[in-house]
Amino acid sequence: MMGSKSYTLKIELILSARMDMTVNLEQILGTVELLLHNQSPAHDFQHILRVYRNAEMISKKEGGADLDIVLAAALLHDLVVYPKGSTKTINSADESAEIAKKILSEYKWYPAEKIEKVVDVIRIHSYSKKLTPSTLEGKILQDADRLDAIGAIGIARTFSVGGSENRSLYNPKDPFCESDRKLDDTRWTLDHIKKKLLILKNSMHTKTAKEIAEQRTDFIESFLKQLRTEILYKGSGQQ
Repeated sequence: MMGSKSYTLKIELILSARMDMTVNLEQILGTVELLLHNQSPAHDFQHILRVYRNAEMISKKEGGADLDIVLAAALLHDLVVYPKGSTKTINSADESAEIAKKILSEYKWYPAEKIEKVVDVIRIHSYSKKLTPSTLEGKILQDADRLDAIGAIGIARTFSVGGSENRSLYNPKDPFCESDRKLDDTRWTLDHIKKKLLILKNSMHTKTAKEIAEQRTDFIESFLKQLRTEILYKGSGQQ
């Protein structure tokens, strides 16, 4: 049972979408919520809603995107998520796309000619596949998903994943990887911030996402600066 805040957000999301789309998202939303029940916090139903809001916001500011495709893809993009340490991780987007195709095909009200476009957008969104979308809809979903990987929420999700994988917070001898050692985010969660989060802003496509990514990356830098003072504190005002 969802809390009252989540339920309110769900209703607002549906009503907002109906103002701009030619299709009804309520059934998709309900299906996704059921499928992601008990999913890990970093890729749960709330992640889907945040990516949806990012995608909707970017679409409105950029203009020209087909919201039927963008918003359906946002809701269905992470139906399959393997643990980060799994060799199957690279297959997550493809498997999510196949399930999305089956779900949309069951809804007679969803435009059949747009299903394959949704599938393509989902297939290409994954960071691990290192693919560049050719369509505006694909660029928007990729941007929307990557924005949720940076900023305060990105830091929270990073440490959530690190905890679930039983990784140490940081390398105690070199927390910020300032020696000649290689970044190893399979062992040290903090390494992932430098390996991925700090460079994600460079992969954004839309003007809107680039601006937001800059702000969120600045926040990460501020977080790291504060973290440095706390874990490398030497006393007597020294750092």
